[in-house]
Amino acid sequence: MSRRPDRALPEIPSSAARWAKTLPIFLAILGASTLAIFNYQKASSSIVNSTLYALRTSPRAREVLGDEIYFRDKFPWIWGEMNQLHGKIDIQFGVKGKAGSGLMRFRSVRKTRMGYFETQEWSLETEDGKIIQLLEEVRKDPFKNTALQAEVKGEVLSDNPRLIK
Repeated sequence: MSRRPDRALPEIPSSAARWAKTLPIFLAILGASTLAIFNYQKASSSIVNSTLYALRTSPRAREVLGDEIYFRDKFPWIWGEMNQLHGKIDIQFGVKGKAGSGLMRFRSVRKTRMGYFETQEWSLETEDGKIIQLLEEVRKDPFKNTALQAEVKGEVLSDNPRLIK
């Protein structure tokens, strides 16, 4: 096998063409990864965990959804704003139980800088479009009267002597 020393060199593809092909793919992957990371952060937040726990312990939600209430999707998508610093929480996500599924909405605001969050909406929209207001239950706001708020008011929320002043 012999090569001619005066042969033509192969064409080198322009780097601009390579960048033009790969840059959109890179940006799409970067954008999708960023959205997935932020959604994972929302899904694993204490707000979502607390609302899901309150939904599991709600008699009306259990009536509609049944037992074993959890996220509807394997990879749940949390829609809305979760900004504790500025006092705005407005989220919604799909939930399901053994008897059905729906969309849970939760909205809470903090009106003053050092104030407590006030729940404005906590509802469950079923598959057939029926909206169930969960704040209208006997216990009203399930996120109110925490141990910290009770301590400020001088109330007793537990029989545990460690928690009582």
